[in-house]
Amino acid sequence: MIDCRAATKSYASQPVLRGIDLVVEPGICVLLGANGAGKSTLLRVLSGLEEPDSGSVFIGELGFRDHAVEIRRNLGVLSEALGLFESLTIIENLMAIGPIYGLTKGETKARTTDLIELLDLTQGRQTVARECSFGMRKKTALAMALLHKPRVLLLDEPFEGIDPASSAVIAMLLCQLSSDGATILLTSHILSIVQKIATRVVILHQGRVESDFNPSTADEGVEEVYFSIVGKPHPEVPDWLGS
Repeated sequence: MIDCRAATKSYASQPVLRGIDLVVEPGICVLLGANGAGKSTLLRVLSGLEEPDSGSVFIGELGFRDHAVEIRRNLGVLSEALGLFESLTIIENLMAIGPIYGLTKGETKARTTDLIELLDLTQGRQTVARECSFGMRKKTALAMALLHKPRVLLLDEPFEGIDPASSAVIAMLLCQLSSDGATILLTSHILSIVQKIATRVVILHQGRVESDFNPSTADEGVEEVYFSIVGKPHPEVPDWLGS
């Protein structure tokens, strides 16, 4: 469903993606890597928010240059910017996005009610986005990505800033979508969740794919593989911060 071929991307002449080849089929594929490894940049390229400097991206065998509208009908994106309408309430954000994806007002209202309840947003549903906590904003943006039931999901840190109960619900939901045939590519730094839900793990290091494995069949756990690539920290705490 996702086919990335030799994608490169630089900012101010600084390479961020260095020839990424990645094919993602239905399941839950998690991108891991240190800060600055290129994870968010890769998601922006795959979602069509940015063009690669070179290489190509296909979603369901379609390219953004000629089929952007058709691709976005079947694509759900949670970006690091979230993309909320700041002056609208949680409900209004969801009600506004539904028609953009071709949903009727009735369909949008019913799905909005379901997602607000599922993601524990009921109490704050009438709060304008700019006044919501980070966790509420993140869950609202996730609900907007899910509203049209896309077959491909690109999620940047869906568990960041989320309380444990909601994280468990989101993990369950992603596993259910995956079992129903959805293709999910997400980034995360929470290795314990990754170990539980990922059907595939791809580790980026300095803009390149350094490891690609199935955690259920790997000889080592996700954490062990991750630190074998990025290096395990051995910090020396300054005397003035110690006891």
